Amino acid sequence: MIATRPAQRQASRLCSKAVCKTPTSTLALASRRTFATSSSSSGATSWLHSRSRISTVFSILMGVGIASTAYGVYQFYTTFTMWPPEVRADLRAGIKAKHQGDLDLSERYLRRAWKTAQTLPLSAYGSEPHLKLSGIAIVLGEVLEASNNPNEAYETYSAAFAQLRAALARNSLSGRERLRAVALAHKLGEMAEVYQRGPEEAEHFLTFAVEEALKLVKDEAANAGKGKEKEAEEGEVGTMLAELELPWWVRKVDVAAPLEALGRFYAQESKPEYATTLYLQAIGILMQPPSRAKDAAVEDRCRAAQIMNNLSDLMVRGPPPSNVQYAESWARQAQTVIEKTRTLPGAAQDPEAMALCEQTLAAVLFNLGALLEMGGKYDEARKSFQESLAQAQSIGMRAGAMEARGALRRLDRAAASKPPNPLSDTPVP
Repeated sequence: MIATRPAQRQASRLCSKAVCKTPTSTLALASRRTFATSSSSSGATSWLHSRSRISTVFSILMGVGIASTAYGVYQFYTTFTMWPPEVRADLRAGIKAKHQGDLDLSERYLRRAWKTAQTLPLSAYGSEPHLKLSGIAIVLGEVLEASNNPNEAYETYSAAFAQLRAALARNSLSGRERLRAVALAHKLGEMAEVYQRGPEEAEHFLTFAVEEALKLVKDEAANAGKGKEKEAEEGEVGTMLAELELPWWVRKVDVAAPLEALGRFYAQESKPEYATTLYLQAIGILMQPPSRAKDAAVEDRCRAAQIMNNLSDLMVRGPPPSNVQYAESWARQAQTVIEKTRTLPGAAQDPEAMALCEQTLAAVLFNLGALLEMGGKYDEARKSFQESLAQAQSIGMRAGAMEARGALRRLDRAAASKPPNPLSDTPVP
């Protein structure tokens, strides 16, 4: 089984008018993370491996996935008037150099801006000072990642997170600043996984991200008079999240991303019961339609389908054979979600989300074929592998097509080596 791996993506806003972009460096980081963990993504037991050899290379194909940190690269105002005068010139020069591809020069300017920014009183930043202050650190960290300095980027993100956490302890953060703390904790947790800083450190950050995201949504529900406090206190957080009308500055993926990431962490740590709960909550959040809408947004549905595929992979890790049935059910559900999403009116208006859906479908069909092969349903498995091959070819996924061809060749070899049935030619009376 192949679990798809999410990549970094744009998310929480630096300020209400800032524009978010997807950073090239974080996409590259996601690719490195996928490759680094692909050997553990297969997750099947030795029994499953004996039934079907499945390459984990397919997991590398999923370069776009659920928003990993609710956070991205920020393109600031041309005049940078939201920042104190002491840092504007360095910020402007640093970001200009970054967009021109001169990362060394960009780093020098941004380091100076970050150092200066920390000497200024919070009052110099006006409203939501930690949102602006951490924004400088985020841009510097992104440049450091692009320059292949992940350790320095990690330390920069850590410093910004520590400031946010200290302010959180004083109850002095706005909702958007709290979401920024969630985003940075999520980022640090994933970096801790990628760069092997230890499972304890990764779990620490990812757990904080999940807990604070849930607290944030609960508090917003209370402030909005949704009457959900009692549900949250009684442990019905997943239901509350799925039904909640989130404020404009929180997207569903902002809340679902930490849940999915922590679930993936527990899956890798062989704690499937924790992972399953987190995956199910993330799926519930993403698949819940907003009020007065019939269906969830195209992007949310595509991301939910990807988590369903990962949940299918998780299910197959249990003792055979019953869990294979549950895994097949989730794979088919992911397929159904994607196929329906194709027909929604918003599909044509969101090609980036649909690209994720189409890539996920190729992986789902491949995994479904593997599950059918494990269950001895070789004709159905062949059909699913053929569909995966056709899907991969139609969207230009060369590696996916190679995987599907390899699976078909494996089935051909197995069929050729199978001894003939001596009863096959016996006439029927």
